[in-house]
Amino acid sequence: MRKLVVATRNPGKIRELALLLQGVVETVLPIGSFPDLPDVVEDGATFAENAVKKARFAAQATGLPALADDSGLAVELLNGGPGVYSARFAGEGAGDAANNLKLLEALTGAPPSRRSAAFHCVLAFCLPDGSCRTFDGSLPGIILDEPRGDGGFGYDPLFLIPEYGETLAELSAEIKNRISHRGKALAEFKKYLAEAGENKLP
Repeated sequence: MRKLVVATRNPGKIRELALLLQGVVETVLPIGSFPDLPDVVEDGATFAENAVKKARFAAQATGLPALADDSGLAVELLNGGPGVYSARFAGEGAGDAANNLKLLEALTGAPPSRRSAAFHCVLAFCLPDGSCRTFDGSLPGIILDEPRGDGGFGYDPLFLIPEYGETLAELSAEIKNRISHRGKALAEFKKYLAEAGENKLP
């Protein structure tokens, strides 16, 4: 594929997606490359609804294929929260530090056996004609009681992968991209692109 719009303004997601799409997409264009486009209100009840809404808008507004993800953290003790509110768990405009702090406060005193969680990602790929496909990925883990690691973004420093004994913020980019919820969804997307063939895609 020659050009693909990535419908996110999150620099961490842009870096991850661009890396994962190397060799598949010639040019990845962040939605910020189109400064006149407004932000899409993410008011869907599910990750899939939000992802499709963002990707469809970007594709129709730019005339290019677009990819959007909606992803978040589902914590068992919080009944699946913060879920679709992961990026604004501590309020609109809250940063990673505030969101992480609120999560730690919500789990204060909870033993490791009750701190299980999973990251979920839904990628939506839409064409300018409005047609869309979605691709899912998930990654189970445990929420620590203090952050570890300097890599990644969001809740990565608190999210322990038991089989590696490291958080997502401690793992190398190569391992993270292979096992992460976003990496798994991207793998499904890349498989779809390969099966569809260049002659069927813009």
